[in-house]
Amino acid sequence: MQELSLNILDIAQNSVVAGASLIEIEIAAYGNDNNMLSIIIRDNGKGMDRQTLSNVTNPFFTSRTTRKVGLGIPLFKMAAEQTGGSFDISSTVGEGTVVKAVFDTSNIDCTPLGDVWDTVAILIQMNEDIDFVYTATRNGESFVCDTRQLKEIMEGAPLSDPMVVRWIKEFIEENQFEIFKRRY
Repeated sequence: MQELSLNILDIAQNSVVAGASLIEIEIAAYGNDNNMLSIIIRDNGKGMDRQTLSNVTNPFFTSRTTRKVGLGIPLFKMAAEQTGGSFDISSTVGEGTVVKAVFDTSNIDCTPLGDVWDTVAILIQMNEDIDFVYTATRNGESFVCDTRQLKEIMEGAPLSDPMVVRWIKEFIEENQFEIFKRRY
């Protein structure tokens, strides 16, 4: 994929399909020069059994019946590992799934992060019944966008309203840039 934000979208969409009511997306920069980037997507969906979990990084495995390959997770894993980073996925049936990828952003093979604010705003817009928590962290500073709080602030205005989506997108973009002090 051209941007890590598209991997985030793909994995979060898997969480939606798994029946999650809460999806958390965390991005953290750390390391001596903030050159390490960790992306965690956590959900409270139906989870996976051991057999499914052991096959999930195989590109020729998918739980979908409409096609014979599932490239989202294998591509995310490859993107992390090609930078010298790491990838881990854990899941418990009935509790949910956690996907974690770590990237060395100083590596020439590191895929750009992309417009995460667009990704999160689209997820919120398309899945109003699901709560999303997006967190960006660097050097102990954090920014959190939580749809449960947004729903209170918006006093009943639907989060799918185009003006609200635009505001959410700008809110995330401004605050993420303030935390990271650069665009990854």
